[in-house]
Amino acid sequence: MYMCVCAERGSLTPPAKRRVAGLREDRGIPMYPVDLENKENGSIGVQNAIENRRPTDPVDWDVIDVVNYFRRVGFAEQALAFQEQEIDGKSLLLMTRNDVLTGLSLKLGPALKIYEYHVKPLQTQHLKNNSS
Repeated sequence: MYMCVCAERGSLTPPAKRRVAGLREDRGIPMYPVDLENKENGSIGVQNAIENRRPTDPVDWDVIDVVNYFRRVGFAEQALAFQEQEIDGKSLLLMTRNDVLTGLSLKLGPALKIYEYHVKPLQTQHLKNNSS
C-alpha cells in the first residue's frame, strides 16, 4: 500500500480514496484485467483480448463482456446503459450511430466518443476478420 506523508504532522497516512461525483457503484459486475493503450486521438485501445479473458471477436461477447469493455476504456458510468439495455456483442456490432446517440440515453459527448472510437472500430475489425 502506498503511504502519504502528512505535511502538518509528518506522519504516514494511507491515501484517501477518490470519489467521482455521480459515479454509481459497480453493482457486483465482475471486471477482468485489461491492458490499456492511449492513442493519438485521445481514445483508449484494448490490447490482447485473449489474455484479458474476453473472447477475441466481439460477436462472442456476452453483456458482461460489453459492460467490462466500456468500463475498462474509461466509460464506467455509460457502461451501465449497455447493461440496462442488455447489449451483448452481437447487438453491439449491429448498433448504428443513432442507436448509440439516442437509444442509450447517454450524454452527447461520451456517446459520440463511444461510437467513433469504440463501436465503429469494433464493427470494422469484425467485418475485416470475417470477410474471407
